Amino acid sequence: MSYPKIKRLPNNPNMEGQIKLVQNIIYSTATGEKLPLTLLLPWNLDDENIQIKKKPLIVFVQGSSWTTPDREFEIPQLSVFARKGYIVATIEHRSALEGHAFPAFLQDVKCAIRFLRKHADLYGIDSERVAVWGTSSGGNAALLAGLTGDFYEYKTEEYSEYSDSVSAVVECFGPTDLITMSEVMMQASEETEATEPPALVMGLCGGDLTRFGEVAVAMSPLYHIEKGKKVPPFLLIHGDNDPVVPFEQMVSLYHKMLDCNYEVEAWQIEGAVHEGNFWSDAVYRVIEEFLTKNIS
Repeated sequence: MSYPKIKRLPNNPNMEGQIKLVQNIIYSTATGEKLPLTLLLPWNLDDENIQIKKKPLIVFVQGSSWTTPDREFEIPQLSVFARKGYIVATIEHRSALEGHAFPAFLQDVKCAIRFLRKHADLYGIDSERVAVWGTSSGGNAALLAGLTGDFYEYKTEEYSEYSDSVSAVVECFGPTDLITMSEVMMQASEETEATEPPALVMGLCGGDLTRFGEVAVAMSPLYHIEKGKKVPPFLLIHGDNDPVVPFEQMVSLYHKMLDCNYEVEAWQIEGAVHEGNFWSDAVYRVIEEFLTKNIS
């Protein structure tokens, strides 16, 4: 009997594109809580026979209304970026509803960036090529991290000798003006005849409502923008049918960034809500092109 010829493919000597999931890496214990992150790393990292070329890092912050992020939510999508040559970290931060007022979540994001720089050799990270990417409240955190690189007032003692600045920021449907957003939250409370301000507002203010205005301004990327400030490039993406964070939040930030000569591009996702139908291959392609341009 005559058999069809067996087809051949070359092997993958450096195991390029193969990744592993490493969970529950503790990056901070200073606050009395163990704060974990999850990493997507290349298979070949531990192979002594393979010379590893260090890879750019994406630090991802899942939206959570400034409570505890679900680190696993975007893993399936983030794994695509890992297979294309990025180290990807998705991090957990302290919750405003558990007594951790602003700037706790921002301090944690920055601490995670410094932790990963400290362990860059261990994880095969190129510490000069770091991007932060966030969605919703995580997008707010990503913007703030990009706008306040190495600011003393947001730096904790852990790994303080390392930088928490980044080379690029990707922001998806995040609040940019908490004055406006907080007014909406407070108004909603009044309309439902609540006798107290929303628990989230109180949590972010540390239980002291007199700090409401001060905290809202400090949490608003819009008010951190000024001419002459050294900042990384920004990518802003927002759905124009978002019922949670109005599309105008992105528009205002985009215009102010342009007025101050920031390097920024913005994308409007037609008919998109918050999460859900916002995501598509086209959106991920825009993000990939931006990251390729700025940290690859």
